[in-house]
Amino acid sequence: MPYSFVLTGGGTGGHVFPALAVASVLRERGHEVLFVGTREGIEARLVGDAGYRMEYIRSSGLNRVGLRQQVQTAMQLPGSIAGASAVLRHCRAQAVFSMGGYVAGPVMLGALLRRIPLIVMEPNAIPGFANRRVARRVYRALLGFESTRRWFPNDRCEVTGLPVRPEFFAVKPKQQGVFTVLITGGSRGSRTLNRASRESWQLFRDAGSDIRIIHQSGAVEHKALANEFAGSGLEGEVVPFIASMADAFAAADLVVGRSGAGAVNEIAAAGMPSVLVPFPFAADDHQKRNAEMLAHAGAARMVADVEMTGERLFKEVEVLRQAPETRVHMRERVRQFAHPGAADRAADLMEEAAKRAR
Repeated sequence: MPYSFVLTGGGTGGHVFPALAVASVLRERGHEVLFVGTREGIEARLVGDAGYRMEYIRSSGLNRVGLRQQVQTAMQLPGSIAGASAVLRHCRAQAVFSMGGYVAGPVMLGALLRRIPLIVMEPNAIPGFANRRVARRVYRALLGFESTRRWFPNDRCEVTGLPVRPEFFAVKPKQQGVFTVLITGGSRGSRTLNRASRESWQLFRDAGSDIRIIHQSGAVEHKALANEFAGSGLEGEVVPFIASMADAFAAADLVVGRSGAGAVNEIAAAGMPSVLVPFPFAADDHQKRNAEMLAHAGAARMVADVEMTGERLFKEVEVLRQAPETRVHMRERVRQFAHPGAADRAADLMEEAAKRAR
């Protein structure tokens, strides 16, 4: 029997792409899927491009923002909850899946107020602000780490890993062609990686490195970086956004990027060698924890944000470029962190919750 499900999460690709992985499974099973997001977040484009319906609410952050933003968000919150609740009522939602992000808070509260089963995904070692607030009232919490259980009722949580789109599990190791480095600071880009990449170009050129660079810069700095790279004499390109990251992985020998949960799980699913640069201002320093987990297992290399300069980037890439056996080892080690059944398990629980509620 088909059900009507609502999914929410946004602001960055790390929140949206896992939700899309779950939505894909639900749609294949014949269910109706609706997303709730904001017009300002990246979900406004990604969800529509994937062919799903989207309803919009107004929402902004409360955690790690200034007092003025907190006051504005607090004043906006009742209207956001009312808007989310109206969407849930109109579409007759029978279960809600949340990936987090500031848009998720009002939707989760709306679900709880309407007594709609709520399934949340918490991929980090320490739950985000919104998930901590609803932890005791969820139908089920899906976790990325065993240690996160202490935040949720033990009988209502399980470790599944983060839902990852199936195309990442199909990525095959690149076998030939020029050594290609994929540099990505996420959907919005990273100032640190943008700067380090720019500083490294002359070093690669002066060293005569046989290398190709694909750099996802984010929209803000793209034009300046792309123009400068065009005169660098190096092979490759700078792009504002990569729609198919799985295809980019398949064309790369090495990934240099941040270590958010989404990025780490996609790297694990694809078995990619990587140099991880944790974002130092991530909530509860969770990106450092993610990177340390892989680095300690020999599955990745980790460089602190403050240490990631053009020279350090050049050295890290050159060491791994000249050590194919190390890259093979990293591929083998990182796959142990992959969770191929996470999206299916989330879909199973959505169906289970809907049946019980009905």
